[in-house]
Parts: sequence; C-alpha cells; structure tokens
Amino acid sequence: MKRYNMIFKGRVQGVGFRYKSFMIANELGLTGDVYNLYDGDVEVNVQGEQEKIDIFLDGLSHDRFIRIDKVNIKEEEIKNDEKNLNYHKK
Repeated sequence: MKRYNMIFKGRVQGVGFRYKSFMIANELGLTGDVYNLYDGDVEVNVQGEQEKIDIFLDGLSHDRFIRIDKVNIKEEEIKNDEKNLNYHKK
C-alpha cells in the first residue's frame, strides 16, 4: 500500500481531469482526493497498491483533451480511514 501527493501541470482544468481521475480511481479501488488549484494545476492525493496507482497514472495520460506537462510526486503517510476518492475545488 502506497500514498502519493501529486501536482499535475498542463491542460488539466476544464477538460474533465477530476472526473476522469474519480472514475479511474473508483474502477481500481483507489482512495484519496482530487482538487483544482487556483493556479490552474490539479492536486491528487491517491492511495492504493502501487500497480494500481501506475495504471491510474497511465489512464490519465490517454485523453485527447488532457495534456499533462509535468507531475510532481511526493510519497506520503497512509491514511487507513479513507473509503473512496473524492473530487472538489480547493
């Protein structure tokens, strides 16, 4: 089990990025949060098995509307009480 904080830069707001994150995470059984940031980036806190997190990242990069220029990734402490992935505006 791993947990990461990720900041996505590029064309990631107004293109369905949070919704797609939510759908992929639910399919894979991942938990966490997805936020639009005021600077145009998107912050994702995601938790689950490393293999599923890798699939999650791959799924986000295959969309004609989304363009990910850079992802800053930082490992974080596991949150055992999370049940699903939520998305909202910060």
